[in-house]
Amino acid sequence: MKVKYIRVSTTEQNTGRQEKFDGKVYTDKISGSTPFTERPQAKKLLSNKEITEVHVHSIDRLGRNTLDIMQTIQNFTSNGINVVSEKEGLNTIIDGKENPIAKMMIGILGTLAEFELSRAKERQAEGIAERKRKGLYTGRKVGTAESLDTFINKASTQAILKHLKQKESIKRTALLSKTSEGTVKKVKRLIREGLIKI
Repeated sequence: MKVKYIRVSTTEQNTGRQEKFDGKVYTDKISGSTPFTERPQAKKLLSNKEITEVHVHSIDRLGRNTLDIMQTIQNFTSNGINVVSEKEGLNTIIDGKENPIAKMMIGILGTLAEFELSRAKERQAEGIAERKRKGLYTGRKVGTAESLDTFINKASTQAILKHLKQKESIKRTALLSKTSEGTVKKVKRLIREGLIKI
């Protein structure tokens, strides 16, 4: 059984370009920083024992970093499941055997993707520093800070509180409430400070 796995980072992103596939499609709309095994649709895919081939648009859809990608692919390969990366034109299994060239290429491509992300963050930091030096960067505008009441009454904050009441972990709460771990930590801090009642 051949399936396709799609991941986009937000619910606003269009998946149409990736959905051209004649078969079952699993789509996660979730941050790429979430490990593959913690994504809702990825979990369903992993539990389907009839799958023999998994198609992805590109290998970076399979994990949050090189290690996660490699572990995900190794998990599929060890179970005899071929991973087909359309963008890179790779098959991890050929004629029933692991493709050593694909394994090497996946490692290289994953490392390059990480490197490019770190360079993008570095360029952003350099841009901010330059704007600060020129007096053009002022950060958040005065008066735009969110009030505590506004923050508490947001649907996302209420969702976080609901899952924290159920004793979920920070990571799991962020996943279930579709927020960042930083926001969950902020809510927990406000609870500790007595500013939010749980």
